[in-house]
Amino acid sequence: MTPLFLQCGERRLDLSCAPFVMGVLNITPDSFSDGGQFMSSEAALCQVELMVREGAAIVDVGAESSRPGSEPVCVQQQLDRLVPVVESILDRLDVVVSVDTSESEVMRESLVRGAHMINDIRALQGHGSMEAVAESGACVCLMHMRGEPQTMQEAPCYGDLMDEIRVFLDKKKQACLSAGLSPEQIVVDPGFGFGKTFEHNAEILRRLHELQSLKAPVLIGLSRKSWLGYVLGGADVSKRLHAGVAAAVVGVIKGAHIVRTHDVGPTREALRLVSALAG
Repeated sequence: MTPLFLQCGERRLDLSCAPFVMGVLNITPDSFSDGGQFMSSEAALCQVELMVREGAAIVDVGAESSRPGSEPVCVQQQLDRLVPVVESILDRLDVVVSVDTSESEVMRESLVRGAHMINDIRALQGHGSMEAVAESGACVCLMHMRGEPQTMQEAPCYGDLMDEIRVFLDKKKQACLSAGLSPEQIVVDPGFGFGKTFEHNAEILRRLHELQSLKAPVLIGLSRKSWLGYVLGGADVSKRLHAGVAAAVVGVIKGAHIVRTHDVGPTREALRLVSALAG
């Protein structure tokens, strides 16, 4: 197997051995799945401790919801929510810390505090974002999104869906390389649910292997999303666990290297079986 590494500041992950699990920590009052549950630093740290015990190698901390129809959160409010939690995690736990933000000021402050990764739904298109990451030595996840969270689900339309996603991500990857990032600092994400219908999401999962041409690790985020509920006949967010785990397994078989999930334990167990069968 061809070696595949991800350089996260001083941390280096070998993604060629087995898929990695990224646990989701939303310190927001309005996230679609767990809004308001982890607003205090104590509750947030307890949740991260649980995710690490269950097998999360990366924890993705976000202070602004990106669910359809969500409202923006100002920089200072994001920092007020993020900084104490990020510092507590880095002080107490051995885990790669990713910060989910599109604001360059939030990126810079998080990276100064020791965050290893930036997960940006806007793929570093914001003013100063590229420079913030390039100067830090951290890695970045570049995601494809059509539109903005407030309006992205209003009749999204594509020609060749996967070709558009691949071209967009390749363009952003090349921009990162030109800014001084190395290939080992770049992850790509097709953006399930971000400006995509059920049919689009299903097509991405079926054709996920096509992103291998980008020669970058692929991250997928599928857990608890509304299109899984659609498949299950309208199941609400609390009843999408098994479908989310199944989708993660399919994604890894199709070439994903990192699975972003709210449900770390069940997902990690399923992916261990996939890895064992793959040798």
